[in-house]
Amino acid sequence: MTAVTWSGPETTHPARTASRRSMDAVSRGAKEEWLTLFAEDGVVEDPVGVSMFDPTGNGHRGHAAIAAFWDMTIANVERFEFDIRDSFAAGNEVANVGTITTFLPGGSRVDTEGVFVYRVNEDGLIVSMRAFWETERAMATLRQV
Repeated sequence: MTAVTWSGPETTHPARTASRRSMDAVSRGAKEEWLTLFAEDGVVEDPVGVSMFDPTGNGHRGHAAIAAFWDMTIANVERFEFDIRDSFAAGNEVANVGTITTFLPGGSRVDTEGVFVYRVNEDGLIVSMRAFWETERAMATLRQV
């Protein structure tokens, strides 16, 4: 499967472009490239709210915290597949609807259904990435490949 499958609109929009670049960098394991997509004070909330990745629910703000988020989460996944079924752009934001499939060490995988919202600044840098997904629903899909 292609690392990023896009079925959403092909119209150009700064937030949509940033979101696609983000997914592409993650799928290739390009941490430094991914970090350059974020504004210096950008924030990642993945998932939104209190979670095993964010005990305070305040998100990961700034490049150092976003890099630490990568190391804690993304770096531990063998492969990502993004399947974006739709995308809604408005103002300086985009909401992508789809599934992120993560292939984990040991031969298991998890499908995470969600809505992934990106907000960009006037330079097209991500100031906010908010992922709305439910841990229990995602973990219910855990299976051996």
